Amino acid sequence: MEDETLNGFFAKLVLFFFALFCVSGNAMAAEKYIVASDCTWPPFELLDEAKKPVGYSIDFLRAVAKAAGFEVENRNVAWDGIFGGVRTGQYDIVASSTTITEERKLQFDFSDPYFEIVQAVIMPKGKTIKSLKDLKGLRVGGQIATTGIFVVKNANVGATIKEYDDVGLAIQDLVAGRIDAVVCDDPVAKYYSLKKKDYEGKIAVVFQTNDKEYFGFTVKKGRKDLIEKLNRGIKIVKENGTEAALKKKWIGE
Repeated sequence: MEDETLNGFFAKLVLFFFALFCVSGNAMAAEKYIVASDCTWPPFELLDEAKKPVGYSIDFLRAVAKAAGFEVENRNVAWDGIFGGVRTGQYDIVASSTTITEERKLQFDFSDPYFEIVQAVIMPKGKTIKSLKDLKGLRVGGQIATTGIFVVKNANVGATIKEYDDVGLAIQDLVAGRIDAVVCDDPVAKYYSLKKKDYEGKIAVVFQTNDKEYFGFTVKKGRKDLIEKLNRGIKIVKENGTEAALKKKWIGE
């Protein structure tokens, strides 16, 4: 009886430590967040040959997640539905070259900035402008609801503006002669004019604005916990050399 009692005690002890290990393991498991990116904005967000999201923003956020102790699951989501999805909780984070603006801050919370850009104008090779005023009377394209479109509209220079679901479609129309110029973020403009072989020698960046913009990761209003994690990770990534390595990889800086 004593042996049986002793064996029973040890069996219960083993079960106790096993249960404790399981609880501890679950508590230590990193939280995973769903990330939405419109993968039509190279070199920040695009799809690789396997149709998986890649690019500067994707890599940067993954590095941030690793530094801050959480995990991410990336999804390719169209721009026109991306913010509605984060507002309703379908996605936790938008990593999609989103410029931090006062208007957007009324509806969403943003991380600290992770990239600085200006707006750029692309035109056919041989064409040029000296300012946005020179777009008067021209057909100007850009991706719908992006700051490039906002800049041209706010300039009120008398251009005919055409908005596209994808900036790549605007570039195609530019090369085909259906529009006269495209406005977008300067790294995107340089990517299409300098790195896309299909457009080599056909288009060029002819003008850049002076007003700086800053990208931030977007979350649902009130997600202070997530903003704190993102900002902690961004600080680490900027200080440990990862940011510089990613810029060299994706931007060429």
